Order: sequence, then structure tokens, then C-alpha cells
Amino acid sequence: MSASSAGPTDLPTDIGVTAHVLNTIQHPVIMVNGAGNISYANWAAENFFGVSADLLRRHTIDQYTPFGSPLLALIDHVRERRGPINEYRVDLSSPKLGGEKLVDLYVAPVSGEADDEDSVVIVLQVRTMADKIDRQLTHRAAARSVTGLASMLAHEIKNPLSGIRGAAQLLESSVNDEDRALTRLIRDETDRIVSLVDRMEVFSDERPVDRQPVNIHSVLDHVKAVAMAGFARDIRISEQYDPSLPFVFANRDQLIQVFLNLVKNASEAIGDAADGEIMLTTAYRPGIRLSVPGSREKVSLPLEFCVIDNGPGVPDDLLPHLFDPFITTKTNGSGLGLALVAKIVGAHGGIVECDSQNKKTVFRILMPVSKGTALWPDDNAEAKA
Repeated sequence: MSASSAGPTDLPTDIGVTAHVLNTIQHPVIMVNGAGNISYANWAAENFFGVSADLLRRHTIDQYTPFGSPLLALIDHVRERRGPINEYRVDLSSPKLGGEKLVDLYVAPVSGEADDEDSVVIVLQVRTMADKIDRQLTHRAAARSVTGLASMLAHEIKNPLSGIRGAAQLLESSVNDEDRALTRLIRDETDRIVSLVDRMEVFSDERPVDRQPVNIHSVLDHVKAVAMAGFARDIRISEQYDPSLPFVFANRDQLIQVFLNLVKNASEAIGDAADGEIMLTTAYRPGIRLSVPGSREKVSLPLEFCVIDNGPGVPDDLLPHLFDPFITTKTNGSGLGLALVAKIVGAHGGIVECDSQNKKTVFRILMPVSKGTALWPDDNAEAKA
């Protein structure tokens, strides 16, 4: 069968599987013929490359890979040895694909392909989730270092600052107007440093959190109301909710703190843009499972909550460190807001990640379902709780 006659769901019958089966696989799967043309792509591949299977079949594989990509050498090697090859952590990032595209590759010859014995099948396993889970563990370690620093600062800095502030207040009543401005500056700056230390002390709070089944939509509606009454009053906030979503087992107040941080960051990223928009989404994604310390079983994280904005995006060099303490792009930012988000989400057994490109930044939180619950509580039951 030639590449030009293949439909988006057609496969050579001697491959032994149907297109419907391949379309259920969450990893991108493509077939490349001897001329380098893409002769088949499943649905996941369409999403990965950002174009339809029909359009993919009009191009060669090298048009969708960076110059000198290891993938091209792998294809040649597989054709020479007539056997499959695995390659790990291959970077396929390019302007055409957009964003970070770090993948594991499995390349194998298509046996029995009579019309083209040089055809190969390529399976791409996107490493984004695994890498971000690793980063999440790094964020938790960084938060622990902030915990120790916060404890030290509370004892070694806050007490002297209190004395400095008191002295400035005493001086303020006995100096002229010009010097009074300096004493006010001293007082304001000491207040700012104390506020920063207070925020850091949150990291040292290791007390168990009071958790219960929570309706995430009521949390997001509350956050939206607060935002639209204040810092995001000029920004459109829309929702895309899954109404059948189960409970999340969490502390309601801490979830409000998490999403207020994320929505506030999104509104500040949008700034004064006339078309600024923030979207809040919820969904059930049954495919995410994670091994956690202290448990032999993998924990399912099917609840997905997203805060999406159409701001300018996060710089590429900052993205891997976004949840580390003291990392910020704001002129007067402390860099603790997202670190606190990561700490709270991690304490709830979840993970938080960020995907960013121009005009679309997605903060995605994945969390476990509350055990023994399948439906939303009614409003009266939640009010009584």
C-alpha cells in the first residue's frame, strides 16, 4: 500500500492491529516509509505534532524534527540492523513543534511490509510528566530547605527588626520633616522584611492538615468571586467544569490559597491587555498513576484542575525552576507564592506543573480522589460540614 492511498485510520493488514486499537494508545505512534514520508499517524501523534494525519502524510519525518535529530540516525540504524532500538531522553523541540518535546523513542522495522521493506514504526513516549514529577520532588526538597531558613530567620532577624522599628518610631516624633521621611522608610522596610519572614514561616508548619471531601467547583467559584471583586476585576474569567467530578480529599482553605495564588499570578501576567482571559477547568484523567514514598501501591491522580491564561508566557529558562523558592519575574515579588503552591499540593499527595507558550500558560494540578466518594455532595450537606 502506498503512502498516498492510506487514510487517517487505514493500516496495512499485516501489521496485525487495527487503527482503532492504535488510537487508544496515549503515546504518539507513526509509521515512516523508505522515502522518509510519514505514512500513518495515530490520534496521539496528531496531538503531539499539532497537525492532522492527512497533513502529516504530506511531509517527510525530517520536516518535523530538529536539524541533526538523533531520531533520523535511529531510523537509519533500525533499517540497517533490521531490529528494534530504544533511545531515551531525546529532545525533539523545534519551532514547528513548539514548547518542550523531550521523549523516549522506540523504533522498529515493519516486518512483512511487502511494498516497502524499509518502513519503520516509531513510538514516542513523552517524558514531560515523569520529568515534572521529578521536579516536584526537587521542589519539596527546596521547600524543606526554606523551612530551616524560616526557623532561623524567625529567631535571628524578627527580634532585632522589632527593635529597629521601635527606635524609628521614637525618632519620628523628634526629627524634622525631611528626616521623618527617612524614619518612615526604615519602619516600612522593617515591616516588609517581617512580612516576608512570616510568609516563609508557613513552610515550617508541619502540623497535619484537617482534610475532608471538598467540592472543587465551590472552591473555584469562591476564588473567582474574590478575584473579580479585586485584582482581576478587568479580566474575563471563564469556566470549563466537569459536573460529574468526584470529591477531592483536601483542606478547603488551603485549596483557596493555592488557586488564589495561581489566579493572581495569571492576572498579573496578563496585565492591562484588552483581551486578557483566565480559564478555570476541571476534568477526570484516569491515566495518571504515581509511586509515592512510604507506599508500595501507586497512587492514582485522576483529578485535574487547571488555571489557564493568555498572557505572554513564562521564559523557557525559568520554567524548570518555577516552583523553587525565591524564583520570580516580578520586580517586587518574593518568589514564595508558587513554592507555597507546590508545598500545599505536595502535602495533599498531588503534583503541580506548568506548560507555557506565548498566549497560553497552563498551571495544572493533579490530585487524588477522596476514598469512598463518587458524587458531589449536595449544597446542604456541604454547608452543614
